[in-house]
Amino acid sequence: MEIISFLLTQQHYFLLNIETHTHEHWFALKVFYNKVFEIEDILKKDKIETYIPCEETLMERNGIKKKLRRPVINSLMFFRSTVCRALEVQRQFTNKVILYTRQKGLKRLPLAIPDREMNIFMLVTSSGEQGMEYFGEDNSKFHQGERVRVIDGKFKGAEGVICRIRKNRRLVVTVQGVCAVATSYIPQAFLQRIGQD
Repeated sequence: MEIISFLLTQQHYFLLNIETHTHEHWFALKVFYNKVFEIEDILKKDKIETYIPCEETLMERNGIKKKLRRPVINSLMFFRSTVCRALEVQRQFTNKVILYTRQKGLKRLPLAIPDREMNIFMLVTSSGEQGMEYFGEDNSKFHQGERVRVIDGKFKGAEGVICRIRKNRRLVVTVQGVCAVATSYIPQAFLQRIGQD
C-alpha cells in the first residue's frame, strides 16, 4: 500500500511540474545598462509578449517635437512565457538581466506572476493618469490596510490596498515581490471594500 501511495504522490508531483512548465505565466526582469527597449525588441522578434510600464513624454530638439517612451520604473520589464523559456531568457541575456526569483526550499525558482495580478497592474500603469508614484520594490506596508476594488472611473476593475503616502490616502497596486504603484486620488464613492457587497 505504501508503494502505491508513493507512486501516486510521485505521479502527482510529475503532473504538477508538467503543468507548471507548459503553461505561460508573466515573469519580471531587472535589466542593466538601460537596455529595456533593446531586450524588448529581441523578445518580440522571438514572439514573446512583453510589457514595460512606460509614460510618453514630449521632447523638442531643434524645433522638432517627438514623443518618447520612458520607463516609469527604471530597468524593469515583464514578459510572458513558460518557466523553461524564462530560464532560457535568463541564460540568453547573461550579465544583461536578472530574472526575479522566489525561494522554494533550497532552490531559487522563477517568480511566476499570476495573470490577474498582472492584468490589474497593466490596467493601472497604462492609464496615462498623472500623479502616480512608482516603487521599484514591493514593500510590506503596501499589503497593510483596507483592500478595495475600484468600481468607476479610469481605474475601474483595479484592486489594491488603501495606504497613506505623504499624508494622502492612495490606492496601491502591487506585483508581489517585484514592484508597486500608487494611484492619484480616487474618490471614496468609486471604491468598494473587498468582501462587502
